Amino acid sequence: MKALIFDKELKFIDNFPTPSPLPGEALIRIKVAGICNTDIEITKGYMGFKGIPGHEFVGIVEKINNNDQSLLGKRVVGEINCACKKTECEYCQKGLGRHCPNRTTLGISGRNGCFGEYITLPIENLLEVPDNIPDNIAVLTEPLAAGFEILEQVMISEKDEVLIVGDGKLGLLINHALSTTGAKITHVGKHADKLELVKANRGQTFMLDDMPKKQFDIVIEATGSISGFNFSMSHTKPRGTLVLKSTIASSQKIDMTPVVVNEITIVGSRCGLFKPALDYLSSGVDLNPLIQAIYPIDNGLEGFEKAKIKGSLKVLIVF
Repeated sequence: MKALIFDKELKFIDNFPTPSPLPGEALIRIKVAGICNTDIEITKGYMGFKGIPGHEFVGIVEKINNNDQSLLGKRVVGEINCACKKTECEYCQKGLGRHCPNRTTLGISGRNGCFGEYITLPIENLLEVPDNIPDNIAVLTEPLAAGFEILEQVMISEKDEVLIVGDGKLGLLINHALSTTGAKITHVGKHADKLELVKANRGQTFMLDDMPKKQFDIVIEATGSISGFNFSMSHTKPRGTLVLKSTIASSQKIDMTPVVVNEITIVGSRCGLFKPALDYLSSGVDLNPLIQAIYPIDNGLEGFEKAKIKGSLKVLIVF
């Protein structure tokens, strides 16, 4: 099969072996895959991953190695963490397979990802995509689910004032997820054209330099930078909640004094469940403006270069 494979460098090949599903797994033919910032970090050595990267996809189930054949021929998306499911695993037994210490993760750790024509995943990871969601929108289910994960972890009501910091792909999708709460949302970023993409959600937007000196009940940090973290912390009310939605890989020191003085609750937030995201997408929301470019798999390396450009929105690869 055709695939993008990473081993010290990212390469396109057309003769990678097609995988076979293990018992309980399905073979999925990929239709569309999305390039994520995590994929770009993998090409810089993140997680020490070697193999086929990619974890955002929509595809067709072509084979199931299980008695349950209900998803055969169906269009699906798939949750990326594959838990061990062992009875002695406390996380699996609590329904927290996303934190299973023995998990594999699609295109990130221990499992080839979706920048190839086929993948395998456990059938319990798969969700059928409603007919009214186009492929190019369905592929956004995984990053959108990361936004909805916040609502699993933090109670947000229409009484809350929420600040989203960062207008990249993740920040914009978080805005969509949090818009379902009715909370008073303020979104701050550095790019007026990107902030324009979420104005229909009826929150207010500010350029970073124009942001008022105001504090919020809940602040979502989605920049992945020290400066973004410090900005977010300074805008969190005493006894407020600061949600870290992106990892901050930096050797710079962070002054945590305000966290103690202001009794701020910090919540780390990662992957989310797919059903809330699919329900939102099936409502007919148009996320096409978030798609920057589309490349065929044969030109996937060009797609990666496009995605690496600072400020790029979502780049898709089609098969």
